[in-house]
This record gives sequence, C-alpha cells and structure tokens, in this order.
Amino acid sequence: MSKANRCNPGIIVALVLAGTLSAPVLGADQNNTIPHLRKQGTATQLVVDGRPFLVLGGELHNSSSSSLEYMKPIWPKLADANLNTVLAVVSWELLEPEEGKFDFSLVDGLIRNARSHHLRLILLWFGSWKNGVSTYVPVWVKTDLNRFPRARDVNDKALDILSTSNAARDADARAFAALMRHIRKVDGQQHTVIMMQVENEVGVLGDSRDRCQRCHAANEAFGKPVPKELMDYLQKHKDSLLPDVCDAWQAAGFKTSGTWEEVFGSNKPHDKNWRKRSFFTDEIFMAWQYARYVNRIAEAGKAEYPLPMFVNAWLDQEGYPQPGEFPSGGPLAHVMDIWRAGAPQIDILSPDIYAPNFKERCEWYSRSGNPLFIPETRGDGRGAVNVFYAIGQHGAIGFSPFAIERIAEPNSEIARCYGVLSQIAPLILENQGKGMIAGVVLDANEPPQKLQLAGYTLEFKLARHWSFGAPEYAAAIVISLGPDEFLAAGRGLTISFSPNTPGPAIVGLATVEEGTFVDGRWVHGRRLNGDETLSGKGLRFFGGGYSIQRVKLYRYQ
Repeated sequence: MSKANRCNPGIIVALVLAGTLSAPVLGADQNNTIPHLRKQGTATQLVVDGRPFLVLGGELHNSSSSSLEYMKPIWPKLADANLNTVLAVVSWELLEPEEGKFDFSLVDGLIRNARSHHLRLILLWFGSWKNGVSTYVPVWVKTDLNRFPRARDVNDKALDILSTSNAARDADARAFAALMRHIRKVDGQQHTVIMMQVENEVGVLGDSRDRCQRCHAANEAFGKPVPKELMDYLQKHKDSLLPDVCDAWQAAGFKTSGTWEEVFGSNKPHDKNWRKRSFFTDEIFMAWQYARYVNRIAEAGKAEYPLPMFVNAWLDQEGYPQPGEFPSGGPLAHVMDIWRAGAPQIDILSPDIYAPNFKERCEWYSRSGNPLFIPETRGDGRGAVNVFYAIGQHGAIGFSPFAIERIAEPNSEIARCYGVLSQIAPLILENQGKGMIAGVVLDANEPPQKLQLAGYTLEFKLARHWSFGAPEYAAAIVISLGPDEFLAAGRGLTISFSPNTPGPAIVGLATVEEGTFVDGRWVHGRRLNGDETLSGKGLRFFGGGYSIQRVKLYRYQ
C-alpha cells in the first residue's frame, strides 16, 4: 500500500475573599518572562526565570493541601529530601464553595509556604474530575442534577461522573480562569507556580462511554457524524498518526465523514486478552469529548495567565485492559492523536506510571514530539531510580513520585536520587536534546544493557562483588563532556567502554575522578584506580549509595 493510503506506524463576576499575597501585575518588568516551554534539539525544556528547569518533584496526597495547618510540618521534610518542586491539589469545591464566590486563602498559603522553603509549585486542578469521578466538584454542582447531569452506563444507571455537558464545562472554566487570574496577580513575578495540571485522570469508569440519553455530548452525539474538526485533523496528519487510531480508521476504509462507528469501526465484543482493544470506538469518542471539554478550561485559564498546562492519564494495564476498567477517553498513549486534535491548548500528555513496564510507557509518551513529564509514579527504592532512565534516555522535563510526604526522608532513595541529580542538573539541561546523554536502570534479573554515546558503546552491568553480592537494582546517567570524556552518576552498576568509530580497538582509562559539584563547580575527591575501576576496564558504582565520576578515555592497540 502506498504512503498516501496509509498512516505512518512509526510516528505518533466573582467575589474574592481576602487573600494574603500581593505582587505587581505581570508586565511591570519587561525582562520578567513567565514559565514556558521551549525546544532544544530533540528535547522540550521547561524554562523558569529565563533558565531551563529540571523538575525534581513529588506529589502530595490528594487531601494534604486542603489544610495549611496539616502542611506545616511537611514543608521542611520536602525541602530536606532534595525536592525542588511540589505538586499540590487545588480543588474546585474549596475554591468556589458558593457559585461566583471564590476563596483563595489555601492557594495563597501554598504559594507562601512553598516560597519560604525555596520550592516551586505545580498546581493540580481537581475540577470536574479526579480519577475519573466527580468527587471534588462543589456541593452546588453535585446537587443540581438537572443543570449538571451525570454520566450513565448501558443500564441507564447514574455514575458519580459529570457528563461532558456545556453547563458543567462553562462553570468549571469560569472557576479555573479565576484561579489563573489570581495566580498571575500574586505570583506573576516570583514564579513560584511553574505549571498547571488541568483535571486529573479523566475518563468514564464502569462503562466504555457515557450513555446519558439527554446529554447532547453523550449518547446523542455518538450517533451523529464525527465532527469536521477531527476529520480535518486526521486527514491533515494522516502520514504521521500513531498506529492505534490510524489502524482503526484504516480498517474502516479511511472514510472522510460518517458516524463514529462508520469512521472507526463497530465496537468489538469484550476481549480480556491484554492489549486487544474492545470498544475502541467508544474510547475514541470519549477521548474527543473530554479533550474538547478540557481544552475549553485550559483556554479560559491561559487567557488569564498562560502557564504550561498538562493532563495526566490513568493507564491501561494487564488485568484491566478494557475502557471502563480504566477511565475510558483519558489521554492514554493509544488516543494521543485524538487529544492533540481536540485539546491544542494542552502542552503535555502525561502518564501516571505505576505498572512495571516503566520503560515502555516512557517510550509511548515520548513519541511524535510529546514532552515526557511524569506527575505520578512509585517512589520506593526501585521506583525512585527510574528517574535516571526518564531524564537520561527520554529527556524528561521532570519526575514526581506520589504520596511524597510519606516517603520523603533525608536518607530515602528518592532524596538520594535527587541529591545527585540536583548537582548535575546544569549539565543535563545544557546537553538535553543534543544526543549527549544516556540513562539506564537495571533490575537483578535483567541482562546487561548497551547504549551508544559520543562514539562509544557503553555496556552497563550490575556491580557484582565477591563479598558484597549484587544489588537488587541499579541506575546511572552518563553525559558526554567532549571528545573521549564522560561524566557518570549512579549506583549499583559497572560501565565499560568500547569504540564504535575508526581507530585503535582497545579503550583505556586515562583518568577517573570521583567528586561532587559545589555551586556548579567540580570538586574532585579520590583519584580512582585498581579495584575501583575494574582494574582499568571501566567504572564501578557500588550499590550502597550514589556517586559521581568523571572519566577520560584513550585508545590503544
């Protein structure tokens, strides 16, 4: 089939209650630019105060930020654990307890306390949905079922999920716009708040789509033609669509108009096999409904203060593979094209990664130019070291374990990971997107891994030792500093080098230094040799802690 006939499978007016902060309105200082995204080579970077910023973050439990008193002992713990950013919830129910009346006291307290501990904030807007359901909407929304109808399943049972109605969307958008207007007022110069998450893990749970009979955006819309905006997008990007949506469209004949089932195919019966999609057309339909809804909210917020905005996804996984078992219509990797078409105001589609196939999920969410930002993930020992892979191999903007106040201790694994990464962050940010960085994470049952970097093949193995044994997991990030020179940081592994360019075939270690960065300056410690360098064959990082090593290579034969 010619390229013209297929998709490319390789690409993919409010009463304001008393606030406690005040600041000049944005624009008073022409040199003052708000946080934004920019491209550097193949990477996308978050720029804060004119410089690239690497988010070494942690997300609080959902209800922690609802009480400033509860948060008092938590802030110093987070700072001591080497975080530079905290992800905290702002809920619609507490921001707008009465319609049109806003209370920003919690927002002000979060900003004030983050500043006092030298931390940045990413605020999570729990508006219409959180984890697919609508528990964070105000009581006046919960109780007005006529104005704000609920989604319904195939048995016409009401779900605790707002339907994607215009009334709910517009009310949510007004509240979010008020929030962004207030953040600009109190933080437009200090830039404590650097990004915003719009909603949380949206999607229908309990069925593959919303079947509300009286909701135009639900059951009625499913029987109507696919909107022209979506069809225009698909046709314009036909050669670069990611495989799942492309395959469904192709199987139905690449129609340029028709109902949802005419364009994307009839829904299949449930198939419980992992990765075999059933009711995929329902999922595509809901992805469009949610994307358009969320785009309107983001658009209203950006009109007030255009911080970078992202959405996050509750991922499908083995054992729960069907839409409705995970939130159907959320920004999952296989419907990224639908979200891009429907929500151009959203800058990043982000995965919440708890499943074991972390590397695979990073790859899916790094496709076709989507910046990788991980707002939720495991923060235990094995989960924390994934940060090296995400940043080193996929140029991630940042990393954020969930329930950070429970795991953030000065000697925790995440604190130690962040401690070493914060030292080398300037080098990471300088080299992102230039093909000068590699990252790896290894489990005890994984074979050695090889990566190509700056003219060499790097082989990573667990650092087995006759007396210490082998660690359960290991990780490293390696940066090319120039010809034949590398900086590596990590734990629990060895790194050997072999050439992949013409010249002498044997690689030797000219010098290996252990050291630290102090105020951005390299301070060397031990000159390593002998057992610490595998008798001159490579770098060794023991499993008990993290270290940074700088190596100069030479070649001979």
